[in-house]
Amino acid sequence: MDRRKFLRAVALSGAALTTIKEVDAMSILSQSFEAADGASKYDLVAVLGGEPEVMFRKAITEMGGMSNFINKGDKVCVKPNIGWDQPVEMGANTNPKLVAEIIKHCLDAGASEVTVFDHSCDDWRKSYANSGIEDAARAAGARVVPAHQESYYKSVSIPKGKSLKNAKIHQAIVDSDKWINVPILKNHGGAQLTISMKNYMGIVWDRGFFHANDLQQCIADVCTYEKRPVLNVVDAYRLMKTSGPRGRSLSDVVLSKGLFISQDIVAVDTAATNFFNQAREMPLENVTHIRKAEELGLGTTNLEKLRIGRLRV
Repeated sequence: MDRRKFLRAVALSGAALTTIKEVDAMSILSQSFEAADGASKYDLVAVLGGEPEVMFRKAITEMGGMSNFINKGDKVCVKPNIGWDQPVEMGANTNPKLVAEIIKHCLDAGASEVTVFDHSCDDWRKSYANSGIEDAARAAGARVVPAHQESYYKSVSIPKGKSLKNAKIHQAIVDSDKWINVPILKNHGGAQLTISMKNYMGIVWDRGFFHANDLQQCIADVCTYEKRPVLNVVDAYRLMKTSGPRGRSLSDVVLSKGLFISQDIVAVDTAATNFFNQAREMPLENVTHIRKAEELGLGTTNLEKLRIGRLRV
């Protein structure tokens, strides 16, 4: 990564990353991270330096509160990454504290129910349990449902897709009034990075089609499905910099203490990619589904034209 791009990434994230064994992940470059005005409204909010639930509380406040996105009576689906039979320390799945906090905010905003699921890659029972998400979600008041059978999915049309023209999408998404996309930021061998767009692969049944028919284009295509998330909340508390998407050891993980939130799925994935670059070089042009999604009209990679709130806990 050249110096100019690095400095641009730092300007967005405002902090250096550290290894998981170190205590303070946010002590360097703190002066470059701006405080946001609590009365302001933003297109994208980045928060650094706190626990997942604390960062989300600050972020959603800057976005106008959860009632800005969830109405009373809404049936809401919260879709984290629960793909892997791994503990939270590995950074393979979304942090359960973040999932629980989002559920609480949805219910406080008047949601009639909140459903949580993922089409796991490892055994779903073990992934749900050992990720910590199942217990955290239920304790927060959500209904946790399986996704391991084709009967749970409904056929939908993807008319704007280039490679993907139809898909079977989990009924928890199809039947919801609103859904919230809650990926974890990490390395991925095929897609380069897993962020908000890649997290869509956990709502579909036939992931094999994606891998056989231009993975990056299919990822962009599925994001054109008419029912789009009202929020994309990127968990960057722990960052798997290599050996993704499952991870092999704690040496693959850095404690980065970050969170990004936006309705613009292209912008939030662009910001998260810039953040990832502080741990390991990953040029935005290598994560080609981001640019393909921009070409499909799903958002912008030009962060300079957005109103960005930058907060530190």
